[in-house]
Amino acid sequence: MIRLSALLLAPEAAASLRRRYQDYRRHRATRLGATLGCLWAALAWIVFPLENPRWQRIRDHHATYFPHINPHRPRPLDPIRYLLQSLWLLTSRPPVEKQKTDWRALAALEGLRGRYHQWMETLPDRFTHKTGHLDHKKELAHLSPRLRKIILGVVVFFSLVLALVCITQPFNPLSQFVFLLLLWGVALMVRRIPGRFPSLMLIVLSLTVSCRYIWWRYTSTLNWNDPLSLTFGLILLFAETYAWIVLVFGYFQIIWPLNRHPVPLPEKMSDWPTVDIFVPTYNEDLNVVKNTIYASLGIDWPKDKLTIWILDDGGREEFRQFAKDVGVEYIARTSHEHAKAGNINNALKMAKGEFVAIFDCDHVPTRSFLQMTMGWFRKDEKLAVMQTPHHFFSPDPFERNLGRFRKTPNEGTLFYGLVQDGNDMWDATFFCGSCAVIRREPLDRIGGIAVETVTEDAHTSLRLHRLGYTSAYMRIPQAAGLATESLSAHIGQRIRWARGMVQIFRTDNPLFGKGLKLPQRICYANAMLHFLSGVPRLVFLTAPLAFLLFHAYIIYAPALMIALFVLPHMIHASLTNSRIQGKYRHSFWSEIYETVLAWYIAPPTMVALINPKIGKFNVTAKGGLVKEEYVDWVISKPYLYLVLLNLLGVAVGIWRHFYGPENEVLTVWVSLLWVFYNLIILGGAVAVSVESKQVRRSHRVEMSMPAAIAREDGHLFSCTLHDFSDGGVGVRINGQAQVLEGQNVQLLLKRGQQEYAFPTKVMRVSGSEIGLQLLPLSTRQHINFVQCTFARADTWALWQDSFPEDKPLESLLDILKLGFRGYRHLAEFAPSSVKYIFRSLIALISWVVSFIPRRPERTVKETLSEPVIAQQ
Repeated sequence: MIRLSALLLAPEAAASLRRRYQDYRRHRATRLGATLGCLWAALAWIVFPLENPRWQRIRDHHATYFPHINPHRPRPLDPIRYLLQSLWLLTSRPPVEKQKTDWRALAALEGLRGRYHQWMETLPDRFTHKTGHLDHKKELAHLSPRLRKIILGVVVFFSLVLALVCITQPFNPLSQFVFLLLLWGVALMVRRIPGRFPSLMLIVLSLTVSCRYIWWRYTSTLNWNDPLSLTFGLILLFAETYAWIVLVFGYFQIIWPLNRHPVPLPEKMSDWPTVDIFVPTYNEDLNVVKNTIYASLGIDWPKDKLTIWILDDGGREEFRQFAKDVGVEYIARTSHEHAKAGNINNALKMAKGEFVAIFDCDHVPTRSFLQMTMGWFRKDEKLAVMQTPHHFFSPDPFERNLGRFRKTPNEGTLFYGLVQDGNDMWDATFFCGSCAVIRREPLDRIGGIAVETVTEDAHTSLRLHRLGYTSAYMRIPQAAGLATESLSAHIGQRIRWARGMVQIFRTDNPLFGKGLKLPQRICYANAMLHFLSGVPRLVFLTAPLAFLLFHAYIIYAPALMIALFVLPHMIHASLTNSRIQGKYRHSFWSEIYETVLAWYIAPPTMVALINPKIGKFNVTAKGGLVKEEYVDWVISKPYLYLVLLNLLGVAVGIWRHFYGPENEVLTVWVSLLWVFYNLIILGGAVAVSVESKQVRRSHRVEMSMPAAIAREDGHLFSCTLHDFSDGGVGVRINGQAQVLEGQNVQLLLKRGQQEYAFPTKVMRVSGSEIGLQLLPLSTRQHINFVQCTFARADTWALWQDSFPEDKPLESLLDILKLGFRGYRHLAEFAPSSVKYIFRSLIALISWVVSFIPRRPERTVKETLSEPVIAQQ
């Protein structure tokens, strides 16, 4: 009452409300909206002291704390949105030292959170301090070898017994809940401790929960009395068993990444071996191949020990002439059997080097490629293959269509950033067809590149491993190329890979046969099983419809027990993968990648399992253009069918909720939640199928390197080159730009101690930012430009480590937004006759989404003003 009286009597309050009402109207709010805004402001003023300077500072930072609420266009339910966002800020916002929160209610909680985070951050140091005196005994080195083996054997035996008991022991719901709370608490504590041991502990916890889940599924959840439920249940159990096997094999594969470093070469260059560089091409444009050859010419290696070959399977005269002009070897076949593998094998008949380096025609090597990779061949005489990452400086269809380039790890980052590094630990690194060096002697022993399957690269490394040769992987990008330009081309490439890996699985199964160690068999098998994910993924996308549409119990158990087994299995796997894979793949993004490919890789992989000889090789196009934004209706058609099918399931589920048996209500809602999640993932697949414009043939590469600009009158300006392409560069002048648009200038770049000048034209001047277009270059100038930019030793070194760490909840929100974006695109591009249906659906979803709390985003202005606020 005191606050209400003060508000009514204070003339400044009335004046403030009048100003607020006029402000609402100026921002085109309706009369009703302006009235609502004043009403909410008055009610808030009654409860909170809004005239206090602290509250005023929060109001000044409204866009930071409440980014999804427009204060100038109030809505009736805005108080609920403010309440939900405030609770989100109170419970999930991490403490930041310099970011002072002015909410009184937040002060105590921030203090508790700060002390908790400080305790967790110092936990590893305290643990090390307390156990430091045991360092000399922690490996049991003071004991005899026989006693160590006995102790370790006993520990392993009791660990296995304990794990078996934990996995098979039946629990009632309460006991299961307590058991899971215990494991969850341990996982939350362990995940914050740095090092490999916590990661191993998370793997153990995840495997315990997942193995317990799969045991429960096999022993307690099949309805043997209902043929329909049994059929659908077995189909789902097949998919879950596949996912469990891949999970277990995957943990084994990446349990201890090797992270191999370069080995120096002999000081005498005369001791360095001879190397042939193969650049196979078939139908690619000459402009795509030129940069690879130009960069290869600049590789730091004795010229008398290096031979570059263009392997032209297209037999084009312009390629022959280009090879002659730049001084490299040229080979063209009259027949074209076995595609790329046959092309390389044909060149092997003529090349005589001790080693062969292979690059796809769009992969531009750095000058340090051979010096970084060749040292290991001298150290390990049995080493047959040294593989480096396939790095791409252009966005793939997922990155381009979703606007996630350099923001989220792409599809291949997990394989080349972590999986291959994990394979290296087990001597199971695969040859990937490009950016690799192969010792010639073992390659000749196996008859050259394998030609029996369309994934000749992996099959070749498998044969080398069977003969006892080793392989190695160095996780330092030493070449970069072009990603596929369209989703259809990307899917076509993955279909070829999937069919080829399944062909190997059928004809040369790594689980059987001689020559492989058990870890190698597991790593190869997991790589091949990965490409069989199409059918299981489709099962997961349709499984809840079995109950909603056919009333079949796919998991024959109470809904509460389903939740107590399924959710921990999913959460622990997600938490563990986030810890291990977070730098290379963010949570939930695998769902999008696998869903997009599932429909298309399922048929060819199933056919290859039956008859591995069926199918043909296709070449992935590179360097194309996408002139207009459009929906690829051919590619997205399967997703749309699945969307409609799941929407039908939602409608039937709602009917079952109101008219079905009361004891099935919880089961109905569990199924509906599963359907809604599937709809979000399918919406993301639709979003990927909207092809964004790609009008640049020369892709921009971001980097920072010193440069200079020379005007025609001799004036020289130092600058920093921050991006480049094959057609131009962007620079930042160190000082005031004194050049004009249309002016011709010389761009000065260094390679080592030598400086080069390139003619350019100023196309854009914006403050200190200048855009330069390269004028026509001579062949020698073009070679020098490529070697000064694309082929620099440090050009790609930091790209893999530039992604932000994974945060599962934020990643889940990104997937939610992505799904919503897909349905919004359907509303935009759908035929006019059905647009109103999608627009109504989008309006409803937008209204629901408006209540979801958002992460505060700090503006530059707010960041600069924070120290002032803190001092106040």
